[in-house]
Amino acid sequence: MKKSPFSHPHLGWFKHRRQLDRRDITVVDSDMLKRAVGAAALGNAMEWFDFGVYGYIAVTLGKVFFPTTDASTSLIATLATFAIAFLIRPIGGAFFGPLGDRYGRQRVLAATMIAMALGTFAIGLIPSYASIGIWAPIALLTARLVQGFSTGGEYGGAATFIAEYSTDRRRGLMGSWLEFGTLAGYVAGAGLVTLLQVGLGEQTMLAWGWRVPFLLAAPLGLLGLYARTRLEETPSFKAYALEAEKREHARPGWRYLFTAHWRQLAKCVGLVLVFNVTDYMLLAYIPSYMTVSLGYAESKGLILVIVVMILMMPLNIAGGFLSDRIGRRPMILGASAALLLLSIPCFHLIQSHSDGLIFMGLMLLGIALAGFTSSMPSTLPALFYTPIRYTALSVAFNLSVSLFGGTTPLLMAWLVKKTTYLDTPAWYLMGAAFVGIVTMLTVRETAGMPLRGSPPAVGSAEEAKDLLQSGAAITVDPVPPAAT
Repeated sequence: MKKSPFSHPHLGWFKHRRQLDRRDITVVDSDMLKRAVGAAALGNAMEWFDFGVYGYIAVTLGKVFFPTTDASTSLIATLATFAIAFLIRPIGGAFFGPLGDRYGRQRVLAATMIAMALGTFAIGLIPSYASIGIWAPIALLTARLVQGFSTGGEYGGAATFIAEYSTDRRRGLMGSWLEFGTLAGYVAGAGLVTLLQVGLGEQTMLAWGWRVPFLLAAPLGLLGLYARTRLEETPSFKAYALEAEKREHARPGWRYLFTAHWRQLAKCVGLVLVFNVTDYMLLAYIPSYMTVSLGYAESKGLILVIVVMILMMPLNIAGGFLSDRIGRRPMILGASAALLLLSIPCFHLIQSHSDGLIFMGLMLLGIALAGFTSSMPSTLPALFYTPIRYTALSVAFNLSVSLFGGTTPLLMAWLVKKTTYLDTPAWYLMGAAFVGIVTMLTVRETAGMPLRGSPPAVGSAEEAKDLLQSGAAITVDPVPPAAT
């Protein structure tokens, strides 16, 4: 009896080169791929629209929900509420991840979209501290916890969805659109806040203007939900699910995840650390840092960061294209090395009070961040095998974000206030960059190769024929991992 390529329920597809035949190769529908990428990126854009709004309106929110005579204390309280929501993200990842691995990526991503939109919309309805006292920050925290729980299943699912839909040769380019959505969401959120602040003025913003960005979550959520419900399940998951049914639902459990794949989980945590510390430092903390710690005009700081993000968007797509050509390792190692060397000079430029020099410092950090945003969405899903990809990526990603990424704005605001040392954020970035370099040196190159536990994916029948004749590697690991 011929042995199934799915005979190991914990791995999915695994064959050696000599066993490959034409029936194993997936030819990806290009139209469906574009729709999948668009729907995943739209959901990510909505998530980061909220984070962009929260980060850029943090000073105003502090006055609404945490009134005090000390601006720094008010800001820290607001950022603490921002950070606390990250503590529940691993729980959300542990909840949605197994559901995505068992019932499909598409269904779970639709559910996370609904919960995320409801949590954001609810913030816009909360009365101020002046109206209901302590219940106002409690309600804000509750809404943030709903957001955090749903977000726990969002990034891991969206990255998995795009990676499993993409062809092997273009996975970097396709994945970069996920972070294009992140930047688009940030730009939309920050741009809207800036327009409201300039157009309405401080008093009107405090009275009701701050609510507008959060209330927009409802129509955006409906749009994203519509886009996601029109998608089919990924080819990789459909192939695995079919074989899983034949095996009477034999699936890997938590024990196998942590015994056989703990090294990959640790690598994911390290990569997400440098990625998200840089992300939250530049996009969520620095606008408040410039206003509160440096005394820079709030609207001017927001505009400069928005311009940097707009310029990062094409750089992100170019970086994804480049990662398919030169590999993920050079991209991530290069970005980490840039942070290690340039963080101190960049923060000195930001502290200069010269608009041109501040923009230069922000842009250099933005270019380094683009090295991560363009290549991480294709690097992280490739760490794991198909049967456990959603779960593993969601848990490791959110654990790292909770401990290191989401706490960055709060920790930096507190340290800068306590020490009055304005270079503290630069040293934190350098520490994250060192972790990124050490971690990436242990990660195998996956550019141009099939995902672990998935058959080769190509864009046409001609590519499939070329693959059969090329002799190229079809698995990242020469032998499958074994539980210990």
